[in-house]
Amino acid sequence: MFKRVLIANRGEIAVRVIRACRELGVETVAVYSDADRSALHVQYADYAVHIGPSPSAESYLVIPKIIDAAKKTGAEAIHPGYGFLSERAPFARACKDAGIVFIGPTPDAIERMGDKVTARQIMQQAKVPVVPGTDVLGSEDEVLKAAEQIGFPVMFKASAGGGGKGMRLVHSRDEVVSALRGVRSEAKSSFGDDRMYMEKFVEKPRHVEVQVLGDTHGNIIHLYERECSLQRRHQKVIEESPSMAITDAIREQMGQVAVAAAKAVNYVGAGTIEFLVDARQNFYFLEMNTRIQVEHPVTELVTGVDLVKAQIEIAAGERLTLQQKDIQQRGWAVECRIYAEDPAREFFPSPGKIEILRVPGGNGIRDDSGVYEGWDVPIFYDPMISKLCAYGRTRTEAIQRMLRALQEYTVEGIVTNIPFHRWALQHPRFMAGDIDTGFIEKEFHGLPEEDALHQEVILTAAAIAAFHKDQALASALPQQGATRGGVSAWRGNRWR
Repeated sequence: MFKRVLIANRGEIAVRVIRACRELGVETVAVYSDADRSALHVQYADYAVHIGPSPSAESYLVIPKIIDAAKKTGAEAIHPGYGFLSERAPFARACKDAGIVFIGPTPDAIERMGDKVTARQIMQQAKVPVVPGTDVLGSEDEVLKAAEQIGFPVMFKASAGGGGKGMRLVHSRDEVVSALRGVRSEAKSSFGDDRMYMEKFVEKPRHVEVQVLGDTHGNIIHLYERECSLQRRHQKVIEESPSMAITDAIREQMGQVAVAAAKAVNYVGAGTIEFLVDARQNFYFLEMNTRIQVEHPVTELVTGVDLVKAQIEIAAGERLTLQQKDIQQRGWAVECRIYAEDPAREFFPSPGKIEILRVPGGNGIRDDSGVYEGWDVPIFYDPMISKLCAYGRTRTEAIQRMLRALQEYTVEGIVTNIPFHRWALQHPRFMAGDIDTGFIEKEFHGLPEEDALHQEVILTAAAIAAFHKDQALASALPQQGATRGGVSAWRGNRWR
């Protein structure tokens, strides 16, 4: 086992990895930008290294700075978390070149599965069902011809895409050219790669993904599925496990297909095979995420397997001690992503200081958080506050437990999407399991009046508090001879 691991990430996933390392007796190194000097992951780690200014392009995404921090602190391995550098093959390769273990798959697997067209081709060769579609799109005339052959509606997707970017739904021939130009431009600016491919759009699809684990000895298992159909602009919002979309027979079949997909690229570590499921329970390969997922806790709750610890053990060369027959789903788990964003204003980010924070607890509740009372949610990164999970013996119990937890969850000073989650979980269609990826777009037309009023009160109170704080600080600074922005802080870990 490693002696010391660096976490090349921030927020709640960095805290999650630190906790797993502690349980394995492994020391941890945090990295942080200017905005994260007092962040929770920095306070929790054994060591902390400053890596640059607040923008991620100048800190968390700068590979040489991460590698240098690992060398400086003697870290033997780097855990990338998710987002940032987690699916960047050059980063995995830089770790290898520096003699540092990358806690994840090989650079080759990341490259092959990160390119959506290549991934489709690999899956077709492995006899994994894929959505009818094309390889890389050529001229606009060729795209028009291909779209008519496939049949509308179709979906344009960026070959290097991810995170809901570089996607466009096209309903008719008249939309093709403008949609193609727009999505190519978005792909070029987001990924530096404007290659596109096309898939037949599956009507009212459900998004179901299968968790896999593979070790360096050729063993690969699956840990069953998660339902991730509640999405907003192709971003997952609420996840659960098991899924109500499939039967036990389909569940077993999907698991076997997911293992075959992972074996096709000799996969190592934790990964996810994502599928679209239609109304007849036909399922099609969508993509593979070559990293741990935000929604991994629901799988941990229903299987009892610590996926992050498994990642670290696999990277250290240990064999999987679990066999497929050992994995069972027990009970039901639901996850709500708690964000600093305003549902009443198109989910616009709501950075600012968390004045009051009361986190729910009790039986069956888990909150993976990266914030604390008094923390300023920065504007530079994804505004996730925590992953709130509820576990129950049945789906109904898990939902009711989550609703209770959401009622207890108190965050003052900023606006959050907690009222939205309460709305979603109480919607008759969600309660009945009648959901698809278009559920939020079709059903959400604003918060109930009482929740909207509550959000307005929070926003107004935060603005007033900030005004009075600035006034008090402005009047105090001349007498103290201080300067705005000066920070002095003590930290118990050993690098600053």
